[in-house]
Amino acid sequence: MRRLGPAGRGDHGDGSGDGYGDDSGDDYGDDYGAREVGEPILASGADEAWSLVRQSVAWHGHAVVYADWRDWLPRVLEDAELRPMLGSRDWQRLRGLPDPESRSRFAVSRLLMRCTAGAALQAPPGSIDLAYKPGGRPYLRGCDQIDVSLSHTGELIVVGLNRRGRIGVDTELASRRIRYASVERQLCTPDERALLGGLPEAERERELLRVWTLKEAYTKALGQGMRMGFNQFGFSRGGESLLTPDGRPASRGEWSFATFEVLGTYLLSVACHDVGLDGAGDLAVGTMLDAAFVHEIVGLLGEK
Repeated sequence: MRRLGPAGRGDHGDGSGDGYGDDSGDDYGDDYGAREVGEPILASGADEAWSLVRQSVAWHGHAVVYADWRDWLPRVLEDAELRPMLGSRDWQRLRGLPDPESRSRFAVSRLLMRCTAGAALQAPPGSIDLAYKPGGRPYLRGCDQIDVSLSHTGELIVVGLNRRGRIGVDTELASRRIRYASVERQLCTPDERALLGGLPEAERERELLRVWTLKEAYTKALGQGMRMGFNQFGFSRGGESLLTPDGRPASRGEWSFATFEVLGTYLLSVACHDVGLDGAGDLAVGTMLDAAFVHEIVGLLGEK
């Protein structure tokens, strides 16, 4: 994994640096996104990933977790606990999917959300009540102070969780190419067009894809998706700052952004909001909720 820098440069996430860029003289340089966004955590199903989730939430107030859904097979579909873990709604959705690949991807995505939330809340994944808002956005019933976001492309599944505010994640194949001339006025602000227009074609396409995924992540965090005009807001070249269409700052530091390359194939962009809540609070579900209420909820879930 590497955190990308302006116009496609980045930092290798292999332990050779601090995860925020280095000056070793290779092709990767400055940060690509805000330092406040924690490094995404690879979850292959092993237990060590979940302790890193708890650590990330404690340090950053949020966690971003990603997985290749194929790494979770075949044990996920063979698990006798899959049906109660998914709950009745997601189980029915799973059974209604037309092909084995779609069913596998769906099952892993929902388990990844539950395992991530369970790690953050220090609760069994099966006790997490995953529900959906009218537009389909997932949320944790009974834990409204925690925001979650889901994205998937190809083999990649990404889950974002934030206890300090909103979060949005978006993914695309790093090799995807978008014709700048076809989308520039719909996707970019005048300030972004002035920047992108001066870049060589290959560099412009890479930067355009970064901008696209950042805007997807931001509008997902807002709960707007593509209903919000992408040319109504922009980003600085490094991707760390939200800007107005004419290039002026559009926030006061409450938003953090970053883009990473993961699994060697995908871009992963994160938009993370901080409303100023204390990030050091205890997230354990037993301390967040009344003990009697928790007991009743767990009992009801056990009856499903």
